[in-house]
Amino acid sequence: MRDSRPLLSNALWAWILLATLSQAQTATPADAIVLEQQGKLAKAAEAWQGITQQNPRDAGAFASLGLDLSKQGNYPQAAAAYKKALALNPKLPGIRLNLGLAEFKQGHFQAAIGPLGGALASDPKNLQAHTLLGLSYYGARRFAEASKYLDAAAKSDPSNIELQQVLAQSCLAAKKYSCALDAFHKILERSPDSPGAHILAGEALDGLGRTPEAIEEFQTAIKSAPRQPDLHFGLGYLHWKSHQYDDARGDFENELSIDPNNPQALAYLGDIEMKENNFDKALTLLKKAEETRSDIRIAYIDMGAILTEQKHYSEAITALQRAEKLDPSQPDAHFRLGRVYQAIGNKTASQKEFARVRELHEKADESVTAKMPGSPPPVKP
Repeated sequence: MRDSRPLLSNALWAWILLATLSQAQTATPADAIVLEQQGKLAKAAEAWQGITQQNPRDAGAFASLGLDLSKQGNYPQAAAAYKKALALNPKLPGIRLNLGLAEFKQGHFQAAIGPLGGALASDPKNLQAHTLLGLSYYGARRFAEASKYLDAAAKSDPSNIELQQVLAQSCLAAKKYSCALDAFHKILERSPDSPGAHILAGEALDGLGRTPEAIEEFQTAIKSAPRQPDLHFGLGYLHWKSHQYDDARGDFENELSIDPNNPQALAYLGDIEMKENNFDKALTLLKKAEETRSDIRIAYIDMGAILTEQKHYSEAITALQRAEKLDPSQPDAHFRLGRVYQAIGNKTASQKEFARVRELHEKADESVTAKMPGSPPPVKP
């Protein structure tokens, strides 16, 4: 019997066959969902990828692809899929929250803020969005905004000590000391022996001008952790700024018994020696501090003062110019430079420095928060 099919070339029949087989192998959303239910996330992601290739305007498929990629820890590709879904359908439920989380997990804190803010705007009671947005602002070092959102999150979960700590750190960095103190009181209610909480409570009290109470908090922390690095320095700084130099000396020496190269303890101990006119001893300590760390301003101010007294004017100018670069808004370096230039007969330079002094106003003493290392700590995605 004769074949009644139209005559087609072998090549065309092969193309039709391959196309038919390819179409038969294309996954459907139902196939992808079954793979997800079976825990086969890589296969499910492949299925969703195929679906998006077949229908590049399927926002739901891109969102599902992003979710499966996120569950595998592939946050860069997940974020790309979420962005495509968001562009196709901005009203897709949960898409902004998922995109924000994917960016947050990569440590892209600034990039996470936009989508998380959008997620919170569409669902103001979403605790996860509140928390992630606050942590993203914290990670981006935008502490005032962080404290706003973390405060709401912490009130919803008062037993979460880690959340209270990040809130307190945000408030400290934003100089919202009452907010910080409230958070630390909540931490201490649940963990009264925590040296870290006492340290941070002390920082908040110092920021509020309650330095004697701050000293008590640091002393309590030391009782719990007498060998904790930087703790004795913090207490010493509080004594130093209170002009209790004998107590401060003991604190700085205690810090150096733990860490002989602690640059701040060396510098402030050198300052005390300078105040007592022990110039050679002071200079040894200050130079050692400088060798360890080159951004401790008080070390350069004091070295400049001592070198001026010793008539080493060129070295004094170098030290004071370094102090000025570290903080041009402080008048003390300009004043001392003016004195040096005056001593060497450079009238023009001297008058310029004294004129600059008149333009500036003394800053208030820095709080202990600015001196304590590692504060605030980075957020962990």
